[in-house]
Amino acid sequence: MLRLCYVIVVSLPFVVYYICKAHYIERHGDNFSEERRYKIARRCISIMMYNGRIETESTGQELLPKEGGYVMYPNHQGKYDTLGIMYAHPTPCTIVMDAYRSKLPIADSFIDLVQGSRLDKHDMKSQMKTILKISDEVKAGRRYIVFPEGGYDHNKNSMQDFRAGSFKCATKARAPIVPVAIIDSYKPFGVNSLRRVRTQVHFLEPILYEEYYEMTTQEISDLVKSRIACTIEKQLREKNKKAKVK
Repeated sequence: MLRLCYVIVVSLPFVVYYICKAHYIERHGDNFSEERRYKIARRCISIMMYNGRIETESTGQELLPKEGGYVMYPNHQGKYDTLGIMYAHPTPCTIVMDAYRSKLPIADSFIDLVQGSRLDKHDMKSQMKTILKISDEVKAGRRYIVFPEGGYDHNKNSMQDFRAGSFKCATKARAPIVPVAIIDSYKPFGVNSLRRVRTQVHFLEPILYEEYYEMTTQEISDLVKSRIACTIEKQLREKNKKAKVK
């Protein structure tokens, strides 16, 4: 939280400018393509990372489907997760966010800028409408980030249970599922320090519809979680080896 407050204070002129710009874009949406919106969003993220002394290493971009829509399913660690993934993701993508959290200052403007979706966790009927909306957009070629854990609770580099229902966004669209492993993403805004931090984002091999169409959402959930867990374990082992050498 210390770093988040520091970044907001240091970046205040940029924060005010981009919030105003986001509102302007929302009022004149037809004049701004998704590519242009995403470029502005990544510019905001880059400024925040520079002022916050945050670095993000990434791998696997070459594995991402070159055409069409898909849904990325990462593990969830903290407020920086979405920003790190978008920084590492070269083409436009957007996010599904809890409706309550999405109305908080800055987050509200950001999700409007990237034309994300808000999910009401307390209204089942609304949830189904949101899932169908996302599926239609993915069919049309959009790329979404969906956190199957639903939230985070100081779990750091460990994972909570995945919600099988979150995978309906991909199954209904018959779209590729891209597991994403994030590491140390809790540190930027979850550790009270201003020391330089480094996070990791790893895009894993996509799971195509032809591979999962006979599986239940629970089986898909277990498969995605296991692949992410294996990657996190491997990367942490390598990180520890390097630390010992130093």
